[in-house]
Amino acid sequence: MESGEACPGGEAAGPGGEAAGPGGEAAGPGGADGPGLQFGCASFNQDSTSLAVGTKTGYKLFSLTMVDQLDCLHESAETPDVYIVERLFSSSLVVVVSTAMPQRMNIYHFKKETEICNYSYPNTIRAVKLNRQRLAVCLEESIYIHNIKDMKLLKTLLNTPSNPSGLCALSINHSNSYLAYPGSATTGEIIVYDSNNLNTVTMIPAHDSPLAALSFNASATKLASASEKGTVIRVFSIPEGLRLFEFRRGMKRYVNISSLSFSPDSQFLCASSNTETVHIFKMDQLGPSGGDEAATWTAYVGKMFSAASSYLPAQVSGMMSQDRAFAIVHLLTSVQRNVCTMAMIQKLPRLLVATADGQLFIYNVDPLDGGECMLAHKHRLFGIDDNVDEGEESEGSEVTGPAQACPSYAATAALPVSGPTTATLTGYSEDGGAKKGEVIPEHEFAAGPVCLDDENEFPPINWCRDGTGGGPARRS
Repeated sequence: MESGEACPGGEAAGPGGEAAGPGGEAAGPGGADGPGLQFGCASFNQDSTSLAVGTKTGYKLFSLTMVDQLDCLHESAETPDVYIVERLFSSSLVVVVSTAMPQRMNIYHFKKETEICNYSYPNTIRAVKLNRQRLAVCLEESIYIHNIKDMKLLKTLLNTPSNPSGLCALSINHSNSYLAYPGSATTGEIIVYDSNNLNTVTMIPAHDSPLAALSFNASATKLASASEKGTVIRVFSIPEGLRLFEFRRGMKRYVNISSLSFSPDSQFLCASSNTETVHIFKMDQLGPSGGDEAATWTAYVGKMFSAASSYLPAQVSGMMSQDRAFAIVHLLTSVQRNVCTMAMIQKLPRLLVATADGQLFIYNVDPLDGGECMLAHKHRLFGIDDNVDEGEESEGSEVTGPAQACPSYAATAALPVSGPTTATLTGYSEDGGAKKGEVIPEHEFAAGPVCLDDENEFPPINWCRDGTGGGPARRS
């Protein structure tokens, strides 16, 4: 399950207004200027318990624990035109990139309204992905991998294939911290990189056309992908890279896949695009056929197709093996871009869709029968919600409010010629690690989910405010 981001604009806008194909990557500089649109990106956090929205005046964070109520946890109006905003699980750590300084990544402790640190890179930042172990910054032709505990630069992947949309995916599993990114600018080749051990795991020839979307499941054992054609979605085993499932979204037209996201139990995969339809696919494992199953007409036809496929051309047999959507959603409005995710809210499976026109739709999903998903509630991310059932304003759904005061950010040094630098990152040694042997608690090795929101836990605010100074991070 991956977090994704939605961006306004006629096409899926990438940095600099270029057409972007990633599974919900943020709009880049110049991509948040669509007429009448109030925000530049929207992203769900790693476990889909929070929604982050980048606006023309700053960013907002919402809690996703209730269906009929959307609580605004934080609102910052200090940084304009935010086109990347990522929250680390339910912690206070938020990563922000603005069109005003697209080469600089700022990391904040939003509850303390304090900047932890900032890093500058040689080119425009296209995407940022993070988990409890690693933070990956994707530029058009390079990827920087940091240790999130002390922001030490561990590895720089140089000369990666041109990736103007910043397509990449980082698994949320701390023990299998895999990074997936395009291995070619002309075909759908996927490189799977182990960001823990810093080595390439496998290369997957996933599609004939260039990639458009990537997403890991929660345990990092599956990777879903879609190409720019948007007709076929494939799921591969990780780290082996074997094809497990193939789903057909449609045949009539090519679409731009906006996002892919697994359900928490990895049984379902949702896919949204620039159309009004969101598809949910079910990953049924084909097991031994029982007596009752063999007696059904569907099972009989399936066996006949399976037997015949070995004698048919690869393209025909591939078509026969593709599964259709288990469930679908027809959005109330057709927007150019949206981002979807699946989550358990109030003990029931839900599909969440954040759209580029500033709305959040929550649908009920029937895990047994599928079919058309019913709309449970609609929230406006800017203004008062419309109550879907009664057409009235819903009490407690007000999600706007005065921006919280935020101190001035630290002055930033001039951008470097090459490599990232820590402009305000004090308390770090010359090699980019923590000073004096101090170590942040090993939350990533905890048995269960950890909310990193205690002031004594990560992030280490005192290291950035003690004035001890620090040196630049080095490429590795």
